[in-house]
Amino acid sequence: MNVSDTEIIWSILKKTGYQKTDTMTEADVILLVTCAIRDAAEQKIWHKLVHLKHYKKWRSLRSDKPPLKVGLLGCMAERLKHKLLETDKIVDVVAGPDSYKDLPRLLSLTEDNQTAINVILSYDETYADVTPVRINQDSVTAFVSIMRGCDNMCTYCIVPFTRGRERSRPIASILDEVSHLSDQGVKEVTLLGQNVNSYRDLSESKFATADKSDPKLAAGFKTVYKPKVGGLRFSDLLDKVSQINPEMRIRFTSPHPKDFPDEVLQLIAERPNICRNIHLPAQSGNSTVLERMRRGYTREAYISLVEHIREIIPDISLSSDFICGFCGETEEEFADTISLMQMVKYNMAYLFAYSMREKTTAHRRHEDNVDPKVKQDRLRRMITIYRTEVQKLNEAMIGRQYLVLVEKKSRKSEFNMQGRTSGNIKVIFPRGSIQDNRCTTKSRNIEAGDYVVVQIINANSQVLKGIPLYHSSITQYALSTGNHYERMAYNL
Repeated sequence: MNVSDTEIIWSILKKTGYQKTDTMTEADVILLVTCAIRDAAEQKIWHKLVHLKHYKKWRSLRSDKPPLKVGLLGCMAERLKHKLLETDKIVDVVAGPDSYKDLPRLLSLTEDNQTAINVILSYDETYADVTPVRINQDSVTAFVSIMRGCDNMCTYCIVPFTRGRERSRPIASILDEVSHLSDQGVKEVTLLGQNVNSYRDLSESKFATADKSDPKLAAGFKTVYKPKVGGLRFSDLLDKVSQINPEMRIRFTSPHPKDFPDEVLQLIAERPNICRNIHLPAQSGNSTVLERMRRGYTREAYISLVEHIREIIPDISLSSDFICGFCGETEEEFADTISLMQMVKYNMAYLFAYSMREKTTAHRRHEDNVDPKVKQDRLRRMITIYRTEVQKLNEAMIGRQYLVLVEKKSRKSEFNMQGRTSGNIKVIFPRGSIQDNRCTTKSRNIEAGDYVVVQIINANSQVLKGIPLYHSSITQYALSTGNHYERMAYNL
């Protein structure tokens, strides 16, 4: 989300004459794009501000440079607006997630040594009229925001209070952006939203007839808000995005378990360019804790959904989020989280110890009464279980072949490349020249943006290692493995 926001911010500033530098000492303005979802994220920013305080003081002694201006943007800006402006005068500009278009004006106010703030949350701002400018032009992957805000109101979560109510971006602007990225040579796009499954384009559309049905939640799932009726849904968007370029991979994050439609699952099963990876945040494995979290599902409903997904897409890769030490969590309740992790077996998991956030329902109604040492012990145990299970999953891939999108050189060795499978699992393999395709003797070097078939020869809990066999494409690989489009035609 912050990468996407940064590219929106840079697009706005670039149009008003600002230039970007990769060297901090050359900058006249330094903007920090922040997250407030966990205390650890905020602490990083506070530490950065201490550093900038000293740098700003040193900069003020230079007569050949204008005074340095520091701006703090995003979720932390909205949450701590007044505290930020009062803290040693380090911050000159505070702008919330819906105020980026106002940045040129806010920055102009600082020229007279004023502080400037705009953290007003919007009911309709989606930045649909802003074409993001990618920070890393060489990257073969990109993020596309399809909606902003959230209506779920999970008791632990600060997002509805820092990013506002849920609103969906018009489908036409999303398709235009994805088409533009495809023309630039981007090979993988991730569609972003706090809950992509609740996407609804209710605006006038030139596309398919809008769905007027009242969405129904499956047994064991519920919601605190009335689901939107009518308009184009996420399945409609995913369908159209996947048809823009069959050789561009499509990912999405994050869906909410409570309203996962079969139409989306069927699209993943049918379309080889929609990645076989679903992020399915569980947060806890215990129904009582899930009720306190106001997640809208029980343990049993979540497990049933996982089984249903795997029936439709047997080779699916699942990732998740888990929080340990939420208000009142007992050892027995935490044990259910461990057992769920062992049962489902996630290919990726983001694991956190709970940190109370002001403004949230948990802050108003519950007590953060799990001892910090207990939280850290439970986090350690979650990590151990996750590593054990993912090691088994990765080792089971040894000997198999996978289509890998080559992303860049490996960070650890210039002689290796790295990429990811459709299931979003990282693969390391040697650089060099390999067959142009499986049916020719011609060869060419492996470059970022190539699709390469790799045979896995080693694995640990974090990465696969393999031998590149030959260049391919999503289309060719799907046909060779029997996985083909049922609703799309190809020009081979």
